[in-house]
Order: sequence, then structure tokens, then C-alpha cells
Amino acid sequence: MTVYFVGAGPGAADLVTVRAARLIASCPVCLYAGALVPRELLDTAPAGARLVDTADLDLDRITAELVEAHQAGLDVARLHSGDPSVYSAMAEQMRRLDAAGVPYDVVPGVPAFAAAAASLKRELTVPGVAQTVVLTRTSARSTPMPPAESLGTYAATGATLVLHLAVQRIDELAPQLAAHYGADCPVAVVARASRDDELILRGTLAGIAGQVAAAGVRRTAVVVVGRALTAGQFPDSHLYSTDRSR
Repeated sequence: MTVYFVGAGPGAADLVTVRAARLIASCPVCLYAGALVPRELLDTAPAGARLVDTADLDLDRITAELVEAHQAGLDVARLHSGDPSVYSAMAEQMRRLDAAGVPYDVVPGVPAFAAAAASLKRELTVPGVAQTVVLTRTSARSTPMPPAESLGTYAATGATLVLHLAVQRIDELAPQLAAHYGADCPVAVVARASRDDELILRGTLAGIAGQVAAAGVRRTAVVVVGRALTAGQFPDSHLYSTDRSR
């Protein structure tokens, strides 16, 4: 058997890979986070499949489910929202599966930041404006950030910044970011990207906190900061330039 760590995408049931859809439809065991994985995906699981909501399970209980499936010879679709390479807690599960001798594989998915950019209809890397995207988060009650990975360090680069797990602290983070990007810097908050109840807030660092509070956004949102969000005047990419040798 194999445990498949599957990227379940940002929320829309059809934003998964063909491989992910095939595995969900064929694995007799499926572990998922109930608050983040769309029900429509679970409806494609095989008849009689064991469906386990991990929302209230700790790592020990999740590992026990995976090991039990291994002992029974049953493949597992372990669904993670977005793409499992970022903020999925996949690494600690893999470490325990290695110790237990349980084989696993990884199926990438559509990450939340990509879904947010699509909803905003913006490219996050614009020639002459921003050519770097920083994916990061902040820490409050979550695992502390490494000392060298401060928000100010990244903001000082002027790169397009995507903040996960941070919208609930936007009132204190916006002034910190404005010190580097400027209070007039464009910012967007995309809550529940790609879902039917998606919400998009656009503004500047000076006023976005008020919009977030008024909309009552507290979770399942990404914050995108940078001049690329509103850039209109910029050079064409060299990729398709008539001056480029082909």
C-alpha cells in the first residue's frame, strides 16, 4: 500500500490535478481536514471508503490511522488543502511514516496564493516592478518563526509578499509593512479563494485593516502586498521580445 499526500487545492472541487482526482476515487481510505477540503471531493471516494476528518485529531491519532491502513494493505489518500509543500504539516507525518516503515508519495496541488492571484487577475511577477514572490507567515499562537525570517527582512526587498495565516493580525502588520512598502502600497486580501463564497478586498496598507474588520474576515485568507497588484506601466517581458534571438 501507499499513503498519498494529495494537494486538494484551494477550495473549488475542480481545482485538483487529474492524478489527485484518480487517487481520491480509488483509495479505500481518505483522511481530510473537514473545514478546508470541499465535500464534493469526498463524494468521489469509492463506495464504502473509510473517510476520516482530521480536524480534531492530533498527530499521534493521524499516524495511527495511516499505520493501521498500512497493516491492512489499504492505500490512503491523505488530503491537504492547497499544495502540501507549503504549511501542510506533511513533514512531521513523513518522519513518523519513515520510522514505521510505511511507504508514501506526494501529489502536488494548486496552492492558495496561485488561486488568489487568479481571482485577482494579476501576475505577481511584473517586469521592472517585482520579480520575486515571498511566501511567508507570521507567528502568534502558531510555531515561532526562525529568528532570521522576520517580516521586516522580507518587506525591505520590495518583493511581492504573500502572507498566510496572518489576516487576523492585519491591524498590527499593515503599519509594519507600510514602513517598507509605503502606506499607499496596494494590498489585497482574498478569503476562501476559488470557492463559491470567495471574498476579495482591495486597498492600500493604510486602509486594508479597516476593510478586513468591516468584512469580518478572520481565517482562510491570504494577504498579497506589492506594487505588482496595480502595475500598468512596465516593459514587456524579454521572453516574447522581437529583439530576442530565436
